[in-house]
Amino acid sequence: MKEIVVNWQDCVKKGDARHDRLYDALLRRDPEFDGRFFVGVRTTGVYCRSICPAPKPKRRNCVFYRTAAEAERVGFRPCLRCRPETAPGSPAWLGTATTVGRGLRLIEEGYLDHHSVAELADLLGIGARHLSRLFLRHAGASPGEIARVRRVQAAKRLITDSDMPLAQIAFEAGFGSLRRFNDAFAKSYKRPPSSFRHGRP
Repeated sequence: MKEIVVNWQDCVKKGDARHDRLYDALLRRDPEFDGRFFVGVRTTGVYCRSICPAPKPKRRNCVFYRTAAEAERVGFRPCLRCRPETAPGSPAWLGTATTVGRGLRLIEEGYLDHHSVAELADLLGIGARHLSRLFLRHAGASPGEIARVRRVQAAKRLITDSDMPLAQIAFEAGFGSLRRFNDAFAKSYKRPPSSFRHGRP
């Protein structure tokens, strides 16, 4: 398995060799890197997978992130062409602190759909503030932000790939109410969930 970066703060520096490796993978649409990083494009405000079919942005307009949640945390919207919600589970999670790895697995299984971050921290044997610090260091976003993006991505897949009613999708994806469902899509996509059904075959 390729090592992509060691320090993600370094990869945004102009002329950094690790930034070059990520940008080269983006230009090649390298499937080996799919899900291992996401690229935010400053000129469009959108973030993409490494395999995105859209025309490639100039290097100076790219910022690289470990997770979709990290890209959304700073204001990028998911690309509608490469659909980040369908990317493989990010191997950036592998090799991080054991506590963060366990926490990410629990979030992916939907733990925060029915429990609080404090309960997650208690289950992992640490304080909630310390857990948030670890997540920011290793995953680039807080547990709550990662859970929100997971819910939105799960819902987006169901909207696009199934005929399930939107109200049912909201609860299947882990949203506690339709209002939260709609608010989450407005934040991530700047459009309502129903808009993804319009014009669909």
